[in-house]
Amino acid sequence: MSVTIIMPSYDSEKFIIESIESVLAQTYSNWELIIVDDCSPDDSNKIITKYVDSDGRIKLIKLQKNSGPAVARNTAIEAASGRY
Repeated sequence: MSVTIIMPSYDSEKFIIESIESVLAQTYSNWELIIVDDCSPDDSNKIITKYVDSDGRIKLIKLQKNSGPAVARNTAIEAASGRY
């Protein structure tokens, strides 16, 4: 069974590495991580993109306008292929 992990992101440059590394450190490996950027003004997308490029289980969705965490979560749920 595949599990989908949903991670909204806004202005998360200071802690996004720790958050992604926490997912990568799990012993269960059948997962996908969907990170939804809510128009972050910082460099968090550059950091996330490095992970996306190195691990096919990690996906980045960029919202067109800042919409808040509920919209970010719902967007990820729509894109999820596993259970969440």
